[in-house]
Amino acid sequence: MFRGNRYAAAVVATVLLSVAMPAGVTAADGDAGAEATIVAAVPNPTTDGDAGEYVVVRVPAGSTANWTLGDGERVVSLPADRPASHIAVTDDPNATRRLTDAPVVSVSHLSLSNAGERLRLRRDGAVVARLDYEDAPESERIVRTDGGTAWRPVGYRPRDVHRYGPATVTGFVLPDAPSVPVETLRGARRRIFLAGYTFTSERVADALIAAERRGVAVRVLVDADPVGGRTARGARALDRLAAAGVDVRVLGGPRARFDYHHPKYAVVDDRAVVLTENWKPAGVGGKSSRGWGVVVDARPVAADLAALFRVDAGGGDAMPWRRYRRGRTFDSGAPAEGSYPSRFEPTTETAAEVRVLTAPGNAESALAGVVDGADERVDVIQPSIGRRDGPLLRATIRAAERGVEVRVLVSGAWYVAEENAALVEWLNGVATRRDLPLTARVAEPAGRYEKIHAKGVVADGVVVVGSLNWNDNAVSENREVVLAIRSEALATYFREVFAADWQGGRGVDRATWVVVGGALAALVLALVVARKTVRFGG
Repeated sequence: MFRGNRYAAAVVATVLLSVAMPAGVTAADGDAGAEATIVAAVPNPTTDGDAGEYVVVRVPAGSTANWTLGDGERVVSLPADRPASHIAVTDDPNATRRLTDAPVVSVSHLSLSNAGERLRLRRDGAVVARLDYEDAPESERIVRTDGGTAWRPVGYRPRDVHRYGPATVTGFVLPDAPSVPVETLRGARRRIFLAGYTFTSERVADALIAAERRGVAVRVLVDADPVGGRTARGARALDRLAAAGVDVRVLGGPRARFDYHHPKYAVVDDRAVVLTENWKPAGVGGKSSRGWGVVVDARPVAADLAALFRVDAGGGDAMPWRRYRRGRTFDSGAPAEGSYPSRFEPTTETAAEVRVLTAPGNAESALAGVVDGADERVDVIQPSIGRRDGPLLRATIRAAERGVEVRVLVSGAWYVAEENAALVEWLNGVATRRDLPLTARVAEPAGRYEKIHAKGVVADGVVVVGSLNWNDNAVSENREVVLAIRSEALATYFREVFAADWQGGRGVDRATWVVVGGALAALVLALVVARKTVRFGG
């Protein structure tokens, strides 16, 4: 309450929201089209005594009404000399200015309870907006969304889906074509912004250092604390980059905007490399994982991801590597050393459209929309799939319900083998009981790669490539980057790769035998006809 009592923050927030807007609180108050409302609140910042907690309100500019903010027990008045219509209200303006870029307005005795508040914005005593919350998570703000409200990390700003096109796109897969991402980096003349989850690749480090030495602006952003910890090998690679003058930052800490910085992309001049794989030998080095990747030669796409990189690398939770690593020790880790054949060469095609999707925010709903838009075939490849009732898997089942041929391929790696086997059994059971054209399999690499790590979809003529795992944490808590590319030719390429991985070590399946048998029958018939033609002159 505004009396100042504090409670321990809970991890999960329950939000109740309602808004009442009387007539005459928009253009009549001097800001055409602007509704007075409570935009957001930060009750539980990561500061001593919650210093800097604030509420963001929107009050029409020029309004001479008496505006107040209260919780039912205490009311504070908003000053008449407000600097803007969109303001952050706080009783500790110096601390708040470090948490928000909104204009700050100082009031006395504003104190938000972590356990919950019932905030009310009033105009001349009449309630015009309400915002209720319970159990405020640490370092998060409650914001308005299209569906009501949601908790978001302080400093995080959701993005819309951005559409571009046409574009030239090179598609490739790993471990077959590990030269593509490295050669793209080696060709840089002006800039390289490399974003990742983990980084241990000496080949990539060599390319970045060489670029820095020839005058290219090189910046690297990776996660501070990946699952399993950072290896000594990875620390040495980042040490080398920093020593060479590369701007290396790690994103994390108690004020982190995301649980994990998990994307895998690079901006190289006016090209964008987007991958499902990490910057390490097992990923871009081609030593282990089945991965998908694209190089998009399009200035608008590169500019979009460059802007995203600047925002993510410019936050207070992005620390210089050298400062982060002081006093830290790292476990030794052996790099992957597998060797696999190159069956699929890269392909370069023209895409009609490239959509940039990001998480948290729009990636899950946009990807579900891609699947919902398919009419003929949907192929899904994932290391694992979290919830069976998640929006992405539900969209996949919906596709099968309308007659779309659906295949779901998941990894057989030891750490997900049990859960993936159960998922496959469940999906195939659903398909059998409901007579759906849906089939699921656990991948059998058959010596062509070690494990599935790709996170991709081919839905008719749209290819989806990026870092997004199909689980709740990825879509709502991690920074992820995904491209949805409309290109029939590129879709054909990735579907051929998928078909080979689908077949795996099973030999030739029934559908393939039908095709092969038909071709053989046609060949035999042609030979018979040719023999008769030669023999009888007809």
